[in-house]
Amino acid sequence: MKIRLAEVDDAPIVARLILELAAEVAPGASTATAERVTAVARALLGGSSVWAVLAESGADEAVGVLTLNECASISAGGRFGEITEMYVQPAFRSQGIGANLIRTALELGRSREWTRLEVGAPPVPPWARSSAFYRRNGFEDSGPRLKLALRRLQNDTPSGRGDS
Repeated sequence: MKIRLAEVDDAPIVARLILELAAEVAPGASTATAERVTAVARALLGGSSVWAVLAESGADEAVGVLTLNECASISAGGRFGEITEMYVQPAFRSQGIGANLIRTALELGRSREWTRLEVGAPPVPPWARSSAFYRRNGFEDSGPRLKLALRRLQNDTPSGRGDS
């Protein structure tokens, strides 16, 4: 198994894995197209504060991805990392791939002098195995995470009451 940082040219691979994640987490809920997700991946990976880590099988086929971004908070003591997506294809789970993806994220964080690495845990009980995985890899519970959509991914229009 090979673990490496993705490059901008890997955007279609990252997008494919993110779409697989979305289909597993919320079957039928996503209306995002491969082209749109690839464009977003290409734009973000071309910047300086978002990374993707790929896990490739012996055949150099990507079977896992972890995305993370750099955040900053005064209460966190400065800059820190946040895992925003993580996915390993079902046939490759329980083989240490996820732990290796996290290890690479930790190495990147240390090189950037982040104070910590955070991840939003999925709801329990439906995703109890995922939460247990993060705990086994050193993460601690720190409370729920909430979100408010400002744009919809599929067409970039504002969300909420009365789209403009």
